[in-house]
Amino acid sequence: MKKLVTLLLLIPCLSFAQHEETIKKIYDETLTNGHVYENLRYLCKEIGHRLSGSPQAAAAVEYTRHLMKSYGFDTVYLQPVMVPHWVRGKKEIVRAVDTDKHGTINFNALALGNSVGTGPDGVLAEVIEVSGIDEVNELGKKVEGKIVFYNGEMDPTIINTFGAYGGAVIQRSSGASEAAKYGAKAIIIRSVTNRQDDIPHTGSLRYKALINQIPAVAISTNDADLLSQVLKEQKVNAYIETHCQMLPDVLSYNVIGELRGTEFPNEIIAVGGHLDSWDVGEGAHDDGSGCMQAIEAVRLFKALGIKPKRTLRAVMWMNEENGLRGGVEYARVAKEKGEKHIAALESDSGGFQPLGFSTSGSEEQREQVKAWRDYFLPYRVWDFDQNGGGADIGPLRSQGTLLIGLRPSTQRYFIYHHTPADVFEAVDQRELELGAASMAAMMYLLDREGIR
Repeated sequence: MKKLVTLLLLIPCLSFAQHEETIKKIYDETLTNGHVYENLRYLCKEIGHRLSGSPQAAAAVEYTRHLMKSYGFDTVYLQPVMVPHWVRGKKEIVRAVDTDKHGTINFNALALGNSVGTGPDGVLAEVIEVSGIDEVNELGKKVEGKIVFYNGEMDPTIINTFGAYGGAVIQRSSGASEAAKYGAKAIIIRSVTNRQDDIPHTGSLRYKALINQIPAVAISTNDADLLSQVLKEQKVNAYIETHCQMLPDVLSYNVIGELRGTEFPNEIIAVGGHLDSWDVGEGAHDDGSGCMQAIEAVRLFKALGIKPKRTLRAVMWMNEENGLRGGVEYARVAKEKGEKHIAALESDSGGFQPLGFSTSGSEEQREQVKAWRDYFLPYRVWDFDQNGGGADIGPLRSQGTLLIGLRPSTQRYFIYHHTPADVFEAVDQRELELGAASMAAMMYLLDREGIR
């Protein structure tokens, strides 16, 4: 009897040691023989930016399909999805006209994604500065016929920069319609970043139904400060010229690769990122890193000879940036087929040093993941307390799926987010590899332990 009790007490210890050993192998393999950095280089340098509907997005679909097939995944296939096709057109012109002290000031600007264009005649109007949408609603008809300049800043005192981003991004996403309902002609926004520089940041806006669609542009933070200063001195007229437009929807694809489970093949663990990116830069951090980390995470099971009990599925979602069509369609098909996703893991916060994982699920599920923290502490991955999952996996939550987000350091992300600076050279190889290994380790625990 004593031997039986001793054996029962030893089982958890043996399990911990076995998991600990396998996780070390995962990290060691990634850091010595990883493919993720070179795969990201190819995606960024040979294909480039990948806005939904573009030829580059189509090339990225074929590249990732071929890559997963080359690694010998059991199944690799394309999931059709219709996506929006927005094009930027000729370079934007945004300038303050004939100011007293500065003459004509040309601003560093980018049209916001999904924005209508001004056409060749442009828009010329007086600028009125506001700190946010609440101020537009207070001004009401006073913005009629004007260009509304949203100059709300990301709060520098919020340490998690995604929290600061969430407080400021509403100007970008909703500012155009909020100003248009009072008769504004266009909007200019301060780029949504915590950095002072000359680089404008694009990003998606959403027009509200039955409200006039007006042009929208972002200017750099340095230019926003300059415009604000000049407005304190005098009335300012600005000229905006953009040539962007929304074309008819285009057929594209989510790219999916699987390793079939040996014991519970109908239980799926999905891991992925979004394959599309904005049409400036190379989409290295947002979200080429996440896509290549997901493929690497599944590849590691093959490289180390780990036979998964459950089906592992790497997913490259299409159209997160200006529509989320890929994530929505993936969840719809999963529900239609009766697929059981026990967990979905997403990387869409940049290829920086991983610090932990956020979770969205039942309290029991979240506590189960938190209990695995000790496996990750040797790799400086410690933060398991945050709520949240990810945009593309979000639609799966209604099906009872546990959602998990890789959480790297946030301090540098908004330097590059939605800018021409988001290029391969901005990604550190070791940090990228550590993120991929952390995702693979989390998948391994999910696979071996299941979800309660």
